[in-house]
Amino acid sequence: MAGIRNGVIVIACLAFTCGAAHAQIVPPDAPQHRGIAAEAVAFLFPEQVAVPAGRPSPVALHFRIAQGLHINSHTPSGESLIATVFSIPPGGSVRLDGINYPAGTDITLALDPKTKLSVYTGDFTLAARIVSAPGHHTVDAKLRYQACDRNECMPPKTITVPIDVNAN
Repeated sequence: MAGIRNGVIVIACLAFTCGAAHAQIVPPDAPQHRGIAAEAVAFLFPEQVAVPAGRPSPVALHFRIAQGLHINSHTPSGESLIATVFSIPPGGSVRLDGINYPAGTDITLALDPKTKLSVYTGDFTLAARIVSAPGHHTVDAKLRYQACDRNECMPPKTITVPIDVNAN
């Protein structure tokens, strides 16, 4: 009986040791950004704006890109790259009359040093013009982008940009 008990203990120790060794096989330089995809870009402000009803009105929309990441500008340097695009869903009481995107910053990556990419990093501001019907409206605008680090890109994402519009 003692032999069986000792055999079980040896098997249990081997299983634990193998499991611990397997857990350490992940390379130390493996990308860890997969968990931050939701926070790659954050809408900072304004949460509420007051505009004159029925007239195009400027609204500066402020965003922040997580450290170590970049997103393609609105005018990326290649057709296969996903542009950053701001939109307001059609058919509501508030519409997008126009938008000015900031110029991107040119970067190159070690993977392809001959190709320049037009990107946004850090904080950036979109200069939107909106037209609103009179009254108080909640708008769920959208920002579509693709975040990347220096080695790979995450899937494209669209975030909601909630704005309360008071139009008089």
